[in-house]
Amino acid sequence: MKVSEGVLSAFVHAFVFSIVVISVLAFIINYRLLIGPVLICLAFLPWLPIKFSGRKIKSTAADIVFGVIDTGILTIAALIGANFAGVLGAIVGGAAGDAITDSFAGIFEGRVAIWLRKKGIKEARTPLSSAMGKMSGCLFGVGIVLTIAWSLLVL
Repeated sequence: MKVSEGVLSAFVHAFVFSIVVISVLAFIINYRLLIGPVLICLAFLPWLPIKFSGRKIKSTAADIVFGVIDTGILTIAALIGANFAGVLGAIVGGAAGDAITDSFAGIFEGRVAIWLRKKGIKEARTPLSSAMGKMSGCLFGVGIVLTIAWSLLVL
């Protein structure tokens, strides 16, 4: 069965996977040390429709890299903001961090896209590949940062 790469398919997959991620996190939210590793595991979920669309995961590498850098650094900014000013600090740190990280992540996203094209890897984005690639990368980014912050650094 081949998955469509259009807007409707992307929306449906993003919606369904969002519900799955929220549900899983709601279930484990009280197990602080598990949140990062579980997010990393959930990051593989968006790869399913990419594979079933006939694409290689490599073709979404630019979107995945964008998500990892964007949300990884955003999570650091939110953690710093939370440590300085609680919930409001986390919101401000996350919002300001998002604007800053989008620009830096975009640099890497563009660089990876150029590298993929040079290697002959089809990376032309579709609504499905871009949405699922960025979702995967974002889940990897937050999962990695929280795993490090809450297990190695014991914040």
